[in-house]
Amino acid sequence: CTRERWQRLDLSGNTRNCLLAGSPDSHRNFIGKGLRCLLNVPNTEAYENARHSSGRFYFQCSQPLREKITSLQISSVGQLSHHFSAWNVQTIRSFRTSPSLQAAPVPLFWIIVKPAQKLFAIILGRSIRNWWKALPPNKRELFKESLKKNKWKILLGVSSLGVLFVVFYFTHLEETPITGRARLLVFGKEHFRELSQMEYDMWMEEFKSKMLPETDARYQVVERVVGHLSESNKDIPQVSSLKWVIHVVDEPGVNAFVLPNGQVFVFTGLLDAVSDIHQLSFILGHEIAHAVLEHAAEKASLVHFLDFLSLIFLTMIWAICPRDSLAVVGQWIQSKLQEFMFDRPYSRTLEAEADKVGLQFAAKACVDVRASSVFWQQMELAETIQGQPKLPEWLSTHPSHENRAEHLDRLIPEALKIRESCNCPSLSGPDPRLIFKLSMQHLLESAKDQETPNSTKPDLSKPKLDFPHT
Repeated sequence: CTRERWQRLDLSGNTRNCLLAGSPDSHRNFIGKGLRCLLNVPNTEAYENARHSSGRFYFQCSQPLREKITSLQISSVGQLSHHFSAWNVQTIRSFRTSPSLQAAPVPLFWIIVKPAQKLFAIILGRSIRNWWKALPPNKRELFKESLKKNKWKILLGVSSLGVLFVVFYFTHLEETPITGRARLLVFGKEHFRELSQMEYDMWMEEFKSKMLPETDARYQVVERVVGHLSESNKDIPQVSSLKWVIHVVDEPGVNAFVLPNGQVFVFTGLLDAVSDIHQLSFILGHEIAHAVLEHAAEKASLVHFLDFLSLIFLTMIWAICPRDSLAVVGQWIQSKLQEFMFDRPYSRTLEAEADKVGLQFAAKACVDVRASSVFWQQMELAETIQGQPKLPEWLSTHPSHENRAEHLDRLIPEALKIRESCNCPSLSGPDPRLIFKLSMQHLLESAKDQETPNSTKPDLSKPKLDFPHT
């Protein structure tokens, strides 16, 4: 991460709010020379204007990234005014940064065998129950007496089985790249990449009619950001060993993910949701971190290990429950306990780790890392304005937007030190977190001013349009 590399992709703090502003020649220069910003914003100006258009509420220093990218294809465009930092509040049900099949167990054989294992456990447990019911009372008593006589042998056998599981667990522990965290890894990396190739073929088949061409300005923006991130972090073997291939999908969903084999998928809905190139760089850094840290293989390993353990409890449930209906309820309770006590908390842990490493990747690429937490605050604001229900975090596979922003705020000082050590240009512009806070205060004040005497509830759908100058 050198100053020369930074000069190929200008992301300095005082220009973060003027992306893609300027003349038509400037737009062509943007694509040709790597995301250069040609219009500096005076440091004394914190914000000016907000506008309400087409049912979407904008705070703005420049156009939203979607409009900025579109402006690349316009032959004539006027000089943009200096505005406040932008985001696009839109109807967003959720922001997922992991594809649904990315944690599938590997190799493929185990995917096919898993349902058969559960079916075998159910049949075995049900057979034990029916055998016990059919047993005469005198033979039941003899069986109980035999269990009492051999209880130490039975206890030894169960303990030996438990020791085998413990030994298997600790002999399959590996260190996570970069963070050094110990994690269970059952499947080989090469096998998992073979499965990721199958998943890649599936996604390509699904989105084949929606892929943007390489000549599209939005594709080129993503390509340059990913290229700059990978170049800035090429000292990490896991980054330099992968070939990063870009795919931009014309879909409104706010989503992006990276397969373990380096295939990057970005939805145009994400380009609409981010305010600037700094937020986009952090999000893509987060997704690259998932691939580099091999989170898909790790999650698949844990799920497979827990599923194998659960077969014992599944057999016991079907053997003990007197009726099939009760056994079905018991099986459902067991699956939900495993999901909410192990699967989802572990998934949230991996997301937090990807945030940390992705922020480091962005810092080495000289991105304004302070914009990372603002993105999640914007996502939270968007859901609040749209009136979406706020579910408890323990029900989700991802941390809540609020907790995610707080976690990133705690990591930003360390990321700024990394940025300084890479000889990046200083961040002379205003802190985007402060700008967001000021804009929220103004939004609340505007909402209060619009309250009618018959209503005490703020109307956020009609905000005051003009910001005061500072």
